[in-house]
Amino acid sequence: MKMTLAEIAVFLGGAVVGAGNTVIENIRPIEEANEGDITFIANKKYLKRLKLTKASAVLVPPKTDAEGKNLIVVDDPYVALGKLLAFFYPLEHGGSGISPDAYIEESATVSPEATIFPGVFIGKGATIGKRAVIYPGVFIGRNSFIGEDSILYSNVVVYHSCIIGQRVILHSGVVIGADGFGFASPGKSNIKIPQVGIVQIDDDVEIGANTTVDRAALGKTWIQRNVKIDNLVQIAHNVVIGENSVITAQVGISGSTKLGKSVMVGGQTGMVGHIEIGDNVMIAADSKIHRNIKSGEIVGGKPHMPYKEYLQVEACQSKLPEMRAKLKNLEKKVDELFKK
Repeated sequence: MKMTLAEIAVFLGGAVVGAGNTVIENIRPIEEANEGDITFIANKKYLKRLKLTKASAVLVPPKTDAEGKNLIVVDDPYVALGKLLAFFYPLEHGGSGISPDAYIEESATVSPEATIFPGVFIGKGATIGKRAVIYPGVFIGRNSFIGEDSILYSNVVVYHSCIIGQRVILHSGVVIGADGFGFASPGKSNIKIPQVGIVQIDDDVEIGANTTVDRAALGKTWIQRNVKIDNLVQIAHNVVIGENSVITAQVGISGSTKLGKSVMVGGQTGMVGHIEIGDNVMIAADSKIHRNIKSGEIVGGKPHMPYKEYLQVEACQSKLPEMRAKLKNLEKKVDELFKK
């Protein structure tokens, strides 16, 4: 792939500062870039490397100056980088059509425009939409639905009756629709409560490797439009995650908890069940969420608290030994005063 800076600027809706006829062939990190490469700066701490980079051009935010460097000024360099990466390095799946080595049961409907690799199992009544790509080792249960342009990587499992929307990406090891963890008289007779609901995943969702989304006891577990979920996340039965939310690695969300729109959850956060998280909430990594959170709040800690309070608590922890020593010394002096 070769493009001039002027062409790239038009593609990204940016402005060139420097030689617009400079030819770009690759995209590389700022430390590794050389002649013919374009790189980017999305974080202010990397601005000091701008003068040192050997890249032919740099994607930068507005009001960035670098004498002698070719720049493309854009509103958000990271967003621009994403668009440019997709254009320079389009994803190729390396196959087309339906492999004769896939096992497709009778009454399943598979679009002839889909790509089905060897070793795929598609159950009775399942539907696979146009241009869907199903990699080797994928299991799709009976009466499930996979929407157009969705990609299921190797060893994804979609249990029966689940709904996957359009342009959904499920990375390797994802399990959709396993039974929710429902038992009566827990710790005693452990009577299993049948999980007869489904999982619904709306359009443009991406779910990372080895993440699990349990089916509902009744009704549905629902991942709404454009949600992005990292690797190794556990989503329990009847959870609802609102559109545009972002869930990072190793988060656990207990049953029937509801997240609003555009919620951002830091890694290793745990949430109890049957609570509600409002729209636009931000949760710091390794937090433990034990009750409802109102829209727009920023929280952190174990248990969670307002973010500023959480930072104060964290700042005190390293001083606890010193504070303990001072407290003991004060107690000793008070005892001596009482004796006098």
